[in-house]
Amino acid sequence: MTTTPVPFLGTITEVCIVTPDHRTTMDGLLRLGIGPFQVFDFTPITVPTRRFRGLDGDFELKVCFAKQGDLVFEIMQPVSGKSLMAEWLHEVRFPAIQTAAFNSSVVARCSLTIPILMKRNNKEGIQHIAFNCKNIPMTERKREMQARGFPPAMEGVWKGRSGTCTFCFFVTEATVGTVVESIHFSDDWEDPEHDWYPAGPKE
Repeated sequence: MTTTPVPFLGTITEVCIVTPDHRTTMDGLLRLGIGPFQVFDFTPITVPTRRFRGLDGDFELKVCFAKQGDLVFEIMQPVSGKSLMAEWLHEVRFPAIQTAAFNSSVVARCSLTIPILMKRNNKEGIQHIAFNCKNIPMTERKREMQARGFPPAMEGVWKGRSGTCTFCFFVTEATVGTVVESIHFSDDWEDPEHDWYPAGPKE
């Protein structure tokens, strides 16, 4: 008998849309009343520690955030280097689909499961969901995910005006259909320099 593992992901804190054009995606979400957006650059200076699939990373990203109640809507646009976001825009593996086949000799109907790989052709979409993992230390989150069969795929440390933000994306897409991320801000975190789009919130 299979037992259900103890839940530990906690609360969803963020939903991320990956796009080839962050400005166009922001404009679309603004029409739905989501915004304004803080716009940041993830570069070797702002994210000095970067890892991708077990090796030193070189990814650079445009990253935008808008709060909607307790949830954050994030937009990521790959700028350069290897990243899960660049892979997402290039291609994505869709879940296996069911199709019907007929055996004419026995007039029997059977079902075939066919995994398909399709090009996304730079189409934006929801690429990952972030959980707070009940605010346990990041080392424990990574250890727990590894124990469940989901090692880190991409991770880094983002520098704030003060403090740091540690983020980690796990290898979950092939199993659950999307990427799971977890984020931890230090207690002294202050947002680094950024732009607002279309303008900052009114005081």
